Parts: sequence; C-alpha cells; structure tokens
Amino acid sequence: MQEETSSDVQNVDELMQRITEVFDTLPRQLKSVATYIEQHRSNVMMDRTSDIAAACGVHPSAVVRFAQRFGFSGFSDLQAVFKQAYTGQSGSPQSYQQRIRKLIDEKAGNVSGVSVAREFIAASRTGLDELAAGLDDEQFEAAVKMLQQAENIYVIGVRRSFAVASYIVYALQHTKKRVHLVSGFGGMYREQIRSVRKGDVVIAISFAPYGKETQYCVRAAQHHGAKTLVITDSQLSPLARHASAHLFVKEGSAFAFRSLTSTICLCQALFIALAYRLELTVEESKETGGYDD
Repeated sequence: MQEETSSDVQNVDELMQRITEVFDTLPRQLKSVATYIEQHRSNVMMDRTSDIAAACGVHPSAVVRFAQRFGFSGFSDLQAVFKQAYTGQSGSPQSYQQRIRKLIDEKAGNVSGVSVAREFIAASRTGLDELAAGLDDEQFEAAVKMLQQAENIYVIGVRRSFAVASYIVYALQHTKKRVHLVSGFGGMYREQIRSVRKGDVVIAISFAPYGKETQYCVRAAQHHGAKTLVITDSQLSPLARHASAHLFVKEGSAFAFRSLTSTICLCQALFIALAYRLELTVEESKETGGYDD
C-alpha cells in the first residue's frame, strides 16, 4: 500500500482527520498507536517513543513506522505538530494521573477520604474544561436538529454508559417526543431495536472498549435508514465513523475511575438545547394561527 505523503500536515486536527480516513486499513500495531495518540493528544508532545510503545504493547519501531506512514521522517517530526498545538496548556489528564499516583506513593495507606474526593473533583473539572474547549458547534447543532425532527428516539448505553442513557431518556420524556430506552433486559436488545425505522434517531453512548450491544444497535439503525447520534470518546471509535452526528467527550479520571460528569453535562446541554428549540417551534406556530394552519 502506498504511504501517505502528508508531511505538509499543519495541525493536529488535520492529522487526526487523515488518520481517521485510513484507520481501518492500518495494521494492528499501527492502529494501537493511532488510538493512543488520539486518546492522549495533549501528552504526545512529552512522550518518548518508548513510552508510547510500552503503552501500546508494540516495539518502538512501530511508533516510528506510524509517523512515517503519514509522511513524517520520524516520530519527532510528528511530535512537533502536537508541541505547536499544546505548548503552554496545562491540566492534562495524564498530569492528574501522575499527581494521584504520586499521592498514593507518598501517602500509602494514609490517604484520607477528603483527599480522594478532591482529586476526583479536580479530575472531573479538567474533563469539563476539555469538553468546553473541544465542543464541535456544527455537530452539536446537527444533533439538536436531528432530535427535533425525529419521530421516535431510541437510546442505548451499556454498563458504565447505562446510567447516562437512563438519564437522557428521563430528560427527553419531558418533551412530547416518543422516547425508548433500549435496556436489553432479558437480553432483548435485538427485539427492542427492531422496530426502528427511517425518520427515527438512535442515540448511542459508548466508550472504549465500546459495547458490542451498542454497536449492534447502531448497525441496525443504519440498516433500517434511521439516523444515529453517537456520544463517544474518540473519532476512531467504530461507532463514530459512520454516525449521522457525533459528539466527543473525554472524562477526567482519578484512582483508575473515570468520571461521568462531562458526559452527563453534555447530555443535559443537548436536552436543554432541544427543549428550547421545540418551545420556539410551538411559539412560532401559535403566532401564525395555531397547529391547524
């Protein structure tokens, strides 16, 4: 396969777009490197080749090959793109993880509950800051419009994402939309999603390693002509690449536990924006003589 000749990459977003376009064709080891880089963008400028290789379970030469695959002479050239983008920024997820690990090492057995709480709150705050900075205005507006026009809204989220799916169903039921939680109770994901059709929207909430049940529901929706709104953590997510609209959120984590703060916040914002849009539509209809006109 011919290599990319993309040494003219100007910024991180352009690089990630090119990675996304060819991700499915990359060898397994290079896919691991791509996923790491996408998930740890703000840390790549500080990472050594050996650090990334160890995190991905590959040989350091694979990291170099990855850079060369996209037209760079070596990893340092690729790293320069991230340095340009992230120099001067602070509070990356990794820096919090390092602080937490240092806290554990220094105070093994003596960490108070309050210390744990404050670290977790700080990590959640970092996640919210990243959500605000990275929110895609165009995709968010597209998501609101899709939900506004939907005949039925199906929501799927498993395991950690189930709490978020349940919440957004609760919120959306305050509108006049027909809303369905694909709970999978009794293992009946297939039965609960099979009535989806054109004109409907499926909201799929999933984070690495991406629930197989959620992936099935997204495929079913697409097969039946329904639109899909994916809330996930990476543009390399198997759910995001074929979604009608996607919203990315990366949670802060502390003590190996990821927060749900940013995801809940995003879903609340989505609901409020939709409710506002629906109310405006009702008011406009009243002003023009009501629903019978």
